[in-house]
Amino acid sequence: MPLSRFGRRVHYDIIEYVPILDSSNMDNTDWVRIAKDIQSHYDEYDAFLVIHGTDTMAYTTSALSFMLENLTKTVVVTGSQIPMAEVRNDGGDNLLAALTVAGHFEIPEVLLCFRGKCMRGNRAWKWNASGFNAFDSPNYPPLVTVGIDIDVRWDDIIYPAANSSLSLFSDLCEDVNCIRLFPGIRMPTLRTALAPPMRGCILETFGIGNAPDIKPEFLAVLREASERGVVIVNVTQCAKGTVAAHYAAGRALEEAGVVPGIDMTTEAALAKLMYFLGKSEDASYVRQMMMTNVRGELTSAPEIRRFSFREKNFISAVAKTIASEAEDVSKYSAIKN
Repeated sequence: MPLSRFGRRVHYDIIEYVPILDSSNMDNTDWVRIAKDIQSHYDEYDAFLVIHGTDTMAYTTSALSFMLENLTKTVVVTGSQIPMAEVRNDGGDNLLAALTVAGHFEIPEVLLCFRGKCMRGNRAWKWNASGFNAFDSPNYPPLVTVGIDIDVRWDDIIYPAANSSLSLFSDLCEDVNCIRLFPGIRMPTLRTALAPPMRGCILETFGIGNAPDIKPEFLAVLREASERGVVIVNVTQCAKGTVAAHYAAGRALEEAGVVPGIDMTTEAALAKLMYFLGKSEDASYVRQMMMTNVRGELTSAPEIRRFSFREKNFISAVAKTIASEAEDVSKYSAIKN
């Protein structure tokens, strides 16, 4: 590429898969293939760009975000709604934006770059089937905005541990399922979806995580599966928002052993479930990890609820007082010694 406005020249090499796959035909073995290629060339390049079909792109970016452990380099995934071979297409802009971000900015995350936005890979989802703005990140702002200028939300970037090196976990559990609830869902359907050898299930529920709570058989099926060790994760069918047990219909699910997926997308929850079930056979451990923020895929609830903007000043004042007293004690100890 020519010299950029940032004074850099991006050099890139291309690895082409044969045959080229429609993303609708991809599965977890293809995620592993991409991750292994990144791992095998990790020391040779500063960043990686994956060109991918849009239909399952968010599944791939979610999976890569978990599989690539201790990531210290930028991984950007992009594509187009209209094939790049067409005269009129959106792929050129997406590709140039992705190349620019990958070639200039050190962002140790998996990003999904589309239509001027680079979103955290495990926060993105495809919401528009026919428009150029195909992807959105409804529960978390884009990490990078590409316009006349390129703005990076550096405070939101997840930084790797010091002296960490890339490792790849590829033994994903395939015995998982997704169930989308609908009014009148039949119990044989639910029971079959949770039957052995299934070890995990993403349950897409209504609103803020609600499901029928006046149907004992429905809750009994979920409870029996949970007691058998099946990890069932509750995510909302809504595009934006979080699962919260504010109503009886939501609390009944938790009492049946279903764990809240907070504000994870279905794609992120599925990839995360496959990842942790592959790591451990301890259902209790996996349930706990599904509610824990690991790669920025969910929003951790604040430990202290604030009711006034003035509380920030009060907390800051207390912190300064404690720090000052600690400094005085340190000086006193130094004088005494």
